[in-house]
Amino acid sequence: MKGAEALLRALEREGVEVIFGHPGGAIMPTYDALYDSPIRHILVRHEQGGVHAATAYARASGRVGVVMATSGPGALNLVTGLADAMMDSTPVVAITGNVPRALIGTDAFQEADVTGVTMPITKHNYLVQDVNEIPRVVKEAFHIAATGRPGPVLIDIPKDVQLAEFTGSFDVKLDLPGYKPTLKGHPKQIERALDALEKAERPVLMVGGGAQHAHAELLAFAEKTGLPVITTLMGLGAFPGNHPLWLGMPGMHGTVAANRAIHHADVILAIGLRFDDRVTGKVSRFAPHAHTIIHVDIDPAEIGKVVRTHIPIVGDSRLVLKELLKGAKALRLAAWWRELEEWRTRYPLRYRPKPHLQSQEVIRAFYEATGGHAIVTTGVGQHQMFAAQFFPVTRPRSFLTSGGLGTMGVGLPFAIGAKIARPEELVIDFDGDGSFQMTLQELATVVKYKLDVKVVILNNGYLGMVRQWQDLFHAKRYSEVYLADSNPDFARLAEAYGIKGVRVERKEDLMKGVEAVLNADGPVVAE
Repeated sequence: MKGAEALLRALEREGVEVIFGHPGGAIMPTYDALYDSPIRHILVRHEQGGVHAATAYARASGRVGVVMATSGPGALNLVTGLADAMMDSTPVVAITGNVPRALIGTDAFQEADVTGVTMPITKHNYLVQDVNEIPRVVKEAFHIAATGRPGPVLIDIPKDVQLAEFTGSFDVKLDLPGYKPTLKGHPKQIERALDALEKAERPVLMVGGGAQHAHAELLAFAEKTGLPVITTLMGLGAFPGNHPLWLGMPGMHGTVAANRAIHHADVILAIGLRFDDRVTGKVSRFAPHAHTIIHVDIDPAEIGKVVRTHIPIVGDSRLVLKELLKGAKALRLAAWWRELEEWRTRYPLRYRPKPHLQSQEVIRAFYEATGGHAIVTTGVGQHQMFAAQFFPVTRPRSFLTSGGLGTMGVGLPFAIGAKIARPEELVIDFDGDGSFQMTLQELATVVKYKLDVKVVILNNGYLGMVRQWQDLFHAKRYSEVYLADSNPDFARLAEAYGIKGVRVERKEDLMKGVEAVLNADGPVVAE
């Protein structure tokens, strides 16, 4: 067999069922082999849409997402999505074609140093020089992407390697002596953490995206101890958003109760988060009364990187929570909960009623109509934060957004990836008029594969988040944020693709519009 066939055989052995991608010259031998493969391929309209869809597939399914692109511009169009997956710790394997080995370094047609470009934004990458190395490289790539702190891995394969005769073996053993992630937390540190929590008067449990796979253990631990729970943007859904122990999201877009809890806490147990600047604000003022911060993370580089840690626990959040659960006791927190309840009751998430439709009430209407039972994806901007605030998801892997990189345009391709991963579930993309236009060509992918996704565009005619900051910090000098003078009619645009378009302009038509979206048989774009 040729190298291209060997590549697909190796992917099949890793259990790959779906590849997102776009063909081109340097990856054509692999696409030719794909013609005879049982692996399903999703043809996207832009490689960036492909890598975002693969990211959402990974996050919604818990499996490794796979994306494929050709050399040069095709591979370089993956860069933003790979950086996004890296920042949000998502297991993705990207496979790119390259020019033949003899042409590397000659500025050949559609040549780019993809491994060099992506080195800072991938967990690891490979340039395959020997066709018989393909099975080993694929096995290692999937292992590295999915284990430890997950992340993207890129495999770059020159065209002549794809065409070369494969004479190697698929029975390869993993041998990565320098890569041994610590999975189990140190027993003494776990003991110290439990002791600190038992002595605490105002403890708080903070949870990030690293606990999405530990949701059952997290729920059991919180309920056994009675700890108040705060979830970051990436942690939404790891703990049920309708649970009485949940205080909401922390940071600049968080709830008053969550932020005051952190400010007044004496002990913080942080699991699977990296104390992002949007959570901490000015680090010197973060949690000033916390004499003990316990940080659980599988990546030792994150512990103590931003916030001083008193009890570090390196390990997989699920395994560490299992050990914590064994020694956990019901904590005496009645006085602390009285304080928390007062803040929660006095300062709920709310917005001022206005005569016109508002993003918050649109999102809330969808929440009430679905009971919160949906996979939510978002673009990036005000609509993203409104969705995080007013559509509290109750299940893990059900709120998919771009956290660390803040990548506009992810909403639609994320919805595609989520629907491919969990086809029986309702998928709603809450998007902005600015964010949606970054990747709207993927409506063609929705049509091609008959994907029943619901896109809800909250059209305020502006780059709303930028405008809000210009309001606050730049004396209302609205520089280059106005979109309404050139936005399309999104409903009619959807219809041009053959998708049902819905437009709601009046408050009194909102519920009718929500029902039209949810009851439609097939995809909808609602403006």
